[in-house]
Amino acid sequence: MDNKEIQKRRMMGYFLTATNTIIDEEGISAVTIRKVASIAGFNIATVYNYFENLNHLIFFASLKYLKDYAEDLPKYTMNSENSLENYLNVWKCFSYHSYLRPEIYNIIFFSSFSHTTVNSSIKTYYSIFPEEIGEETKKFLPMLFEDNIHLRDYTLLKAAAAEGFFREEDLHEINEMNILIYNGMLSRILSGKNDYTVDVAVKKTLTYIERTLSSYRID
Repeated sequence: MDNKEIQKRRMMGYFLTATNTIIDEEGISAVTIRKVASIAGFNIATVYNYFENLNHLIFFASLKYLKDYAEDLPKYTMNSENSLENYLNVWKCFSYHSYLRPEIYNIIFFSSFSHTTVNSSIKTYYSIFPEEIGEETKKFLPMLFEDNIHLRDYTLLKAAAAEGFFREEDLHEINEMNILIYNGMLSRILSGKNDYTVDVAVKKTLTYIERTLSSYRID
């Protein structure tokens, strides 16, 4: 990495840390370019040298909150006896952490940014903050670097099909149905009209996903 790239990542780190401070203290809605620039000690124009717009900056900063999910993945999946159990345990971990921070996960996995922009941003973020990926979570890097939730889910389903749990031709339908279940629950939580606790929301999500899987499972 040359000096120019090192300087770029250092500057991005200043702005991301400032953004996270605002999110933690005041919430996402309080983040503005002006406020971020002021906290970081630079002018507004400098922020735009490193981020496309406010949404791009917030997306980048939101990746910090994947750390707890990444650290918990090995714990949730370590006792999985097969790929189907692993699939369900990944969903359980992902649902739990995303329902704790619904705004953050909605931004990361359902943003309007292109797939290329998002994946590039994720890789850049972890190059700036490598300490957020521990040794135990490194095997999950492909999953963390893949923002496309449909592709992530489909990859896990393919492993289950390879072990004989499902037919390959049914995977796209299973994939779509399970994402719809999850997205529906996330949207309900985001609406502010939801009366479920996080634990109840996770339990319901897993129950509906399991029912979908059982209807396609090969006996």
